Amino acid sequence: MEHFIFTNARIVLPDTVLDNHYVSVQDGVIESIGKGTPDREQLNSCTMVDCGGQYLSPGFIDIHCHGGGGADFMDGHMEDILTAARAHLNHGTTGICPTTLTCSDEELFAFFESYGQARAVTEQMPHLLGIHLEGPYFSPAQAGAQPPKYLVHPRPEHYHEILRRGQGNIVRWSVAPELPGALELGDELAKRGIKASMGHSDAGFDDIVKAMEHGYGQITHFYSAMSTITRKRGRRILGLIECGYLFDQLKVEIISDGIHLPPELLRLILKCKNHGDICLVTDSMRGAGMPDGPSLLGSRKNGVPVIIEGGIANMPDFTSFAGSVATTDRLVRVMVQEAGLPVWEAVKMASLNPASFLGIQETYGSIEPGKSADLLIFDDDIRISSIYVSGIRQ
Repeated sequence: MEHFIFTNARIVLPDTVLDNHYVSVQDGVIESIGKGTPDREQLNSCTMVDCGGQYLSPGFIDIHCHGGGGADFMDGHMEDILTAARAHLNHGTTGICPTTLTCSDEELFAFFESYGQARAVTEQMPHLLGIHLEGPYFSPAQAGAQPPKYLVHPRPEHYHEILRRGQGNIVRWSVAPELPGALELGDELAKRGIKASMGHSDAGFDDIVKAMEHGYGQITHFYSAMSTITRKRGRRILGLIECGYLFDQLKVEIISDGIHLPPELLRLILKCKNHGDICLVTDSMRGAGMPDGPSLLGSRKNGVPVIIEGGIANMPDFTSFAGSVATTDRLVRVMVQEAGLPVWEAVKMASLNPASFLGIQETYGSIEPGKSADLLIFDDDIRISSIYVSGIRQ
């Protein structure tokens, strides 16, 4: 591989932006960060990339994404996974966790096969960082867009078969922890190093405390499809939203498109949660990166018709949202321009924080020596001009 030196850049680190520095990349790995201008000997032995005074940022990582570019990860073919992943790569996502929807076992296992095939393709592709299972173990009362007919309780014979068919590619699983069998599943996931997240849940305070004792440390799309305060015999019972604030050990993902969570709610989350425990996710469907108009939520085989308009997918009667069409550059832009974060912190929530959610922060997520050279060049409006994956320009 080539030796690159990125100069004339504002380098986005996890805690600041550096001016008057350069970044050296060798064999797809970040080699060093230097101050000032590289010496002549360095420049003569490498390819220089002049960033033109723009930001040099780590690539974004999306740990909750269903599709984009007109394809859904559940469509059933390797080409659909490649299409969706490449659509998000064009918006700065250099690492992605293809995410499932509650479905039949047949559909799920077909996706596993397609994912295994897609992993062998590296040209014009982000890193495929593992599978995020969303379902089928969810509360019917909080199903949201999850097909109710496929919702079930966790049973060892069922989830062991899913784990076996997943062939080690499953890295994260979203589950409603109040369901019978969910705590035992949490123990099994912890034993295997798979991250357990609470989502599409009607859990109360006691359920959530028990879940944390059994390995559940994250909350899926905070505020969407989850319990809030209820009253039982006059007593107020905290739900998953309130527990997300109460317990510092709980990490939360947020769809920061400015619509699912309006800017004022984003600012509340930022005020109450440790910023290192917040991860930006698109939760996008096939309409991400596509023009307004009719689309499908879910697979081509079992999808629900929706209409993309105003930066979001809507149900045809416009009574509710049907899904996200966000890309990660948009999430970062909203956090900077509407929620008031500095660029470095918004980028951290889309790069190092999601890497930490997966436990891969030693390899991905920031511009540091020894890490994968997944890099973006973008301007003040987060408009991306160059993308590098493992040091290769895309």
